Amino acid sequence: MNRLTRAAGRRGAVRTLLAVATALALATGCSGSGDDKAGSEPAATTAGSAAFPVKLTNAWGTTEVAKKPVRVATVSDGDTDIALALGIVPVITPDAEDGGPVPEYKQQAIDKLGKTKLKTYDDTDGTDYEAVAEAAPDVILGVNTWAMNTDYAKLKPIAPVVTYADKKDADTLTWQERLKIAAKALGMTDKAEQIIAANEKAFTDAAAAHPEFKGRTYTYAVVHPEQITYASYADQDPGVFEGLGLTKAPNAKKYSADKNAVSLENLDELEADVLLITYPFGDNGLVSASELEKNKLFASLKVVKGKHYAVVPSENTLASAVAYPDALSSPWVAQKLTPILADAVAGK
Repeated sequence: MNRLTRAAGRRGAVRTLLAVATALALATGCSGSGDDKAGSEPAATTAGSAAFPVKLTNAWGTTEVAKKPVRVATVSDGDTDIALALGIVPVITPDAEDGGPVPEYKQQAIDKLGKTKLKTYDDTDGTDYEAVAEAAPDVILGVNTWAMNTDYAKLKPIAPVVTYADKKDADTLTWQERLKIAAKALGMTDKAEQIIAANEKAFTDAAAAHPEFKGRTYTYAVVHPEQITYASYADQDPGVFEGLGLTKAPNAKKYSADKNAVSLENLDELEADVLLITYPFGDNGLVSASELEKNKLFASLKVVKGKHYAVVPSENTLASAVAYPDALSSPWVAQKLTPILADAVAGK
């Protein structure tokens, strides 16, 4: 997945939040099985463009899906989003929210599929193989997980495991590539292409509606407990901000994935036409929002004086969705991020 440094993971500030990733993204979906009747209905009824059996080479061997799957299990939140975007309600998923509120865009997809909630397992200690086995899936999606090196051998006896072709792909695949891998195994390649096109249109339309974004430079920073991270470094792949028409600030060339810390003495490095900051750790970050805004050097920045500075909220999971865009969250990201950018560009 195209990434800014990994920082605001799906679970907000409580689990595996390391640096921030951002990518141009987009999505939709429809049709599925159930929560109280998980797997009692077809998981997907959309005609696929792939003939079965389907064989996929992965980093641990070969996966063969003998016939179009009906019962689909997922082992990561990203894989759950892929299934929902394709119109599939998984028979079992990890409890990515740890019992907390489901993100708005995810709940909207679940509601659209005629369900109220997903059947989940507690993944605090990793994948619950017994729970996955009990759900009796026809196929297991694991194209958006970093645990497959451990999981594959234990999941393979349960059902065909659909995952990436090379171990390095755990970090490098775009959400579009992950979607296509899953869709091929599910016989839904046509549906995947439709999702990608629809999501690209969501960003294209948003950018067209705000021509004032075009060419504006931006800096995106993430406040971690140990540092302020310059997330929009130069060689970071184009992300949601570029998708809406912005370009990286000149100072981005001074930073990279391995060199991304901005000290409080160098806050002037954040200068740009538009400055966006997120606080996924809240008051447990290096500085709170109020403390940073009281910092004399920060307050002296032209971008701050001109009110072209905004906070990307983490409470509503927007920062997480910006960090890890996928086939389900991206249209929602465009919808929520656009007004924030519009106010920042206008200096409101």
